[in-house]
Amino acid sequence: MAVESVEIPVGTTMPAFELSDPFGKTFSSEDLLGPKGLLVIFTCNHCPYAKAVWPRTINLASLAKNLGINTVGINPNIHPDYPDDAPEVMREKIKEWGISFPYLVDESQEVARAYKAQCTPDIYLFDSNKKLVYHGRVDDNWQEESRVTREELKEAITKLAEGRPLNGEQYPSMGCSIKWRR
Repeated sequence: MAVESVEIPVGTTMPAFELSDPFGKTFSSEDLLGPKGLLVIFTCNHCPYAKAVWPRTINLASLAKNLGINTVGINPNIHPDYPDDAPEVMREKIKEWGISFPYLVDESQEVARAYKAQCTPDIYLFDSNKKLVYHGRVDDNWQEESRVTREELKEAITKLAEGRPLNGEQYPSMGCSIKWRR
């Protein structure tokens, strides 16, 4: 079932976290923060919405890196009913899709809860002071990249890197609901 991200006020402080990737290497939010900020994407392997925008988010992560903004993917769907999102499959997807940034396992789902993440993908852009500047969708057409007319996340990344204010409406991200454990 498709759900939308919830509104989170611009200026909200980034919740700190420490998670491991599916290879066992641990990363902290403090270490991941780039000179100009951090792009945090709650995502997974199986959701059609997440799969559709994975190539775009990988490309945007490369752009962001060149502008001083790091990226991290966080998978909160570590759930026995969703084996396609298991850490061993994450390892395969990192190689298959050429994911160049840390893709971390949120097995306890505590980090997703701290961020109030709702869906995959759920996207947050923080500045170098760990303040939220953007929480929304990648662009205006998750299904067909060729029909995109507004690249909101790219614009947010570019403006943040250039020190320009982000203004205008931020549209919620839409995707599969996070598979919460009981």
